[in-house]
Amino acid sequence: MKKDSQILIVGHNDIIEKSLYNYFKSQGYSQVFSSSAIALNTIIQNSVYHFFSQHKPEYVFLASTRSGGIGANQEFPAEFIYHNLESQNNVIHSAWKFGTRKLLFFSSSCVYPKECPQPMKEEYLLTGPLEPTSEPYAVAKIIGIKLCQSYRRQYGLNAIVMIPATIYGPGSDVDLQTAHVIGAIIGKFHEAVSSGKKEVVVWGTGKPRREFLYVDDFVEAALFLMDRYEGNEMLNVGCGYDVSIEELAQILKEVSGFSGKIIYDTSKPDGVMRKLLESSRIHKLGWRAKVDLKEGIRRTYEWYGKQWGSSIGDGESLVKEKLQNPNPEPRTTK
Repeated sequence: MKKDSQILIVGHNDIIEKSLYNYFKSQGYSQVFSSSAIALNTIIQNSVYHFFSQHKPEYVFLASTRSGGIGANQEFPAEFIYHNLESQNNVIHSAWKFGTRKLLFFSSSCVYPKECPQPMKEEYLLTGPLEPTSEPYAVAKIIGIKLCQSYRRQYGLNAIVMIPATIYGPGSDVDLQTAHVIGAIIGKFHEAVSSGKKEVVVWGTGKPRREFLYVDDFVEAALFLMDRYEGNEMLNVGCGYDVSIEELAQILKEVSGFSGKIIYDTSKPDGVMRKLLESSRIHKLGWRAKVDLKEGIRRTYEWYGKQWGSSIGDGESLVKEKLQNPNPEPRTTK
């Protein structure tokens, strides 16, 4: 990619879209478009066609236009499948129709079966039933994978697929209604410390294990694949290890300085018990994650404090403020 290349980033103003956009702008790329910033409604085919016909983006980064954690998946299943399907269909078809040089599609680890062997290899796709709590979203992401592979095979579209572990870091969503576990827990611990609470409540049993990818490593991997990978096979991208939700909560307790008690609400669902990606394919190409989980959480917690610390001085949390003034549409990362 050159500094004057036409670049389109499709997302929903989430950590993926913002981190990629900020990287390109900070590096002096002059023709970078963010779908949220320009209000490009990717579920409307004519709008997407018009943008592609006018700007003819050479490189497209295609992320989710709706996504979230367990709670959001349960509350917005229709939006999650509809918005992602329509956006993927329109953007991938337009990329072929208007001559895009390369498209990178970001899928999700939830595309793998609920009872998938661990660590999850790319060839395990479609080998078993999906986790019910995220099935609509997962189905949309699976179709996105197959769209990319089909357009490559039939039309020669240079479309590649990346399956990242759960992305976190500065810019993470912390809204309890919609955020993934790491953003929600950061918000809860910061609120507890700021308002002097004695307990932090975490969803589920604490036993499920998850793999996390720091946002800087995610951006580096995306650029690495856009520059160097030309294959048809999708690629897992993770840090190489997972932690239990209980271990994650203990890290946040240490980082935040919280001295109270952690309560596990077992009435809430756990989801899949383990999601660890087998990332040897991208490792063989020369990329590996660099940021340790504890260091990444420390950076994210510090960012959160700088962004929102002044809003919590009287015991009223940012989370409470968000719940009182919810965004009419879900905007999160998975």
